[in-house]
Amino acid sequence: MDSKVDTADVRASAGGISLARQFVLAAAGVLLFGMSAIGFWVSGRIEESLIHNAAAATALYVDSIIAPLTQELAKSNTLGEGARLALTETLSQGVLSEKLFAFKIWKPDGTIVFSNEDGAIGKRFEMTDGLMAAKAGQIHAEFDELEGPENEVERQSGIPLLEIYSPIREPWSGDIIGIAEFYENGVDLRSELTRARLQSWLVVGVVTLAMLALLFGIVARGSRLITRQRAALDEKVETLSTLLSQNQALRRRADQATHRTADLNERYLRRISAELHDGPAQSLAFASLRLRSILPAGSSDQDSERVKAALDDAMRDIRNICRGLTLPELDGLGVDDVLKRVVAAHESRTGTRVAFACDPVLPDLSKAEKICAYRFVQETLNNAARHAAGIGQEITASAAGSGIEITVSDKGPGFDRRTAGEGLGLLGLEERIAGLGGTLDLNSQNGTRLTMRLPGNTIQ
Repeated sequence: MDSKVDTADVRASAGGISLARQFVLAAAGVLLFGMSAIGFWVSGRIEESLIHNAAAATALYVDSIIAPLTQELAKSNTLGEGARLALTETLSQGVLSEKLFAFKIWKPDGTIVFSNEDGAIGKRFEMTDGLMAAKAGQIHAEFDELEGPENEVERQSGIPLLEIYSPIREPWSGDIIGIAEFYENGVDLRSELTRARLQSWLVVGVVTLAMLALLFGIVARGSRLITRQRAALDEKVETLSTLLSQNQALRRRADQATHRTADLNERYLRRISAELHDGPAQSLAFASLRLRSILPAGSSDQDSERVKAALDDAMRDIRNICRGLTLPELDGLGVDDVLKRVVAAHESRTGTRVAFACDPVLPDLSKAEKICAYRFVQETLNNAARHAAGIGQEITASAAGSGIEITVSDKGPGFDRRTAGEGLGLLGLEERIAGLGGTLDLNSQNGTRLTMRLPGNTIQ
């Protein structure tokens, strides 16, 4: 995570609309569509039931009156004069005259055998759905749907009519001998249908609003919770971003301190080398010269010779230490040149051979990393010369991403680090490498193999 999380993206995902409002818009559309479909279905079923019940009641009443007057249709295709007069007189008096606007009797083949309109008697029309249903023994009703040429007069009345088709049966056989079609004044039925429709839609509307309000309450509560959690999350993200920035700044300061420490350490080593060279080394050289001048020529004093040899050995050791503490000038050198210099210095000092191989192109390292590589190779080669007699000394260097991997190995007897103790050289190497963010691996089976890895891209 290298930068602050842009929490505006989280808010923008909602399009500037809260979760509760999004739900209201979506749920309102879904509920309105679904409840509208239910409302139409329910109101349609109620209207069909009202129409059917009204038609059935009227048909039963009318059939009880006209069925005895039309039984001659079982044997004739027409009604006699007496039957027509009786029907006319019956339909023009009492309740039927108030309820019925028009009346027709059909033969099952679609021929009108009686009508309150004299001009319609004897005409034959195409069988309609109502006639077919009545012919099949069912009561069929249609409200204010006056279609077809046989309903021309009724359409012109301008009042709502309930069109009813009812079968006329022969009492003893139950056979359908005719079809009664009559039109009932539907003003009261229309009022009842309107009232039922309003009531059904009112129930649907109330249920829909109740469902929407309940769901909105649940979602609104969740939306407020999400808003609070988002605000808390934004605050935590901002805090983490601040801490991350501070951590990165501290990491840079730690890296800078590590590099400064490495530089100061090398300065101290140079100073120690200079002090040893200019102090004890000069004193030992002066003592050795004075010892030669004091001894008489041709003297064979064994004690004097031992003292002189000890002074010479001590002076050589101090000079070797001075050479090991002092680094050559590394500025402007590539990593391969640095490694070649430390190899050459080791071969000159120990008289052993070191096999060296590296990639053609190695990443550029900072000054601290070059010093680390120099000291790593110097220390491991010294250990190989001291503990493995310089047998099979080999160095390989290769690029590892933006960093470098250097391996120093020998074919000596190896050692067990758990029982060999912790020398200052190895501990110092581990601390120096870890300070630059690198790692050190040690394998001491069938020889010793040390591998240093530096990540590179550190502060120059």
